[in-house]
Amino acid sequence: MALLLFPDGETFATGAIRYNYSPATPSETTNRIILPVKVENIRTEAVVDTGAPYPIIAPQIARLAGLAQVLPLERLTIIIRGMRLEGGVIRLTMTLPAEEGEELDVSATAFIPDIEEYWGNFPSFIGQIGFLERICFAVNPSTNTFYFGQLP
Repeated sequence: MALLLFPDGETFATGAIRYNYSPATPSETTNRIILPVKVENIRTEAVVDTGAPYPIIAPQIARLAGLAQVLPLERLTIIIRGMRLEGGVIRLTMTLPAEEGEELDVSATAFIPDIEEYWGNFPSFIGQIGFLERICFAVNPSTNTFYFGQLP
């Protein structure tokens, strides 16, 4: 892996990690980009979903990370995978670990569904608003590499 640069030579990507390209759940057939991430230092995987309004943290990961006690910035009802779920929007730190370069801590705004039992086998998601919009990123599908860095 080689890290990426802007045309002026400035660093675009300060870190890179390989992603898994597979279905997000056993019942799906469509491959998705699945990244290893840390949510408040709890390791998990998250599906990259540029259509998701926020990072969506699986309730069991939020519980393990101690986020269940955090007062939400706001309460929302969001339709996720055909389910109407209520939950809270909170600020948290998500980290992209690096196989090459430096890991990246991102101050994210994330949605956490209230009810864990409805979540089932769904993973966490990394959404455009509240996460991806706050970093530079690129994907190389020939090597399954996700590149990332700070916004200039």
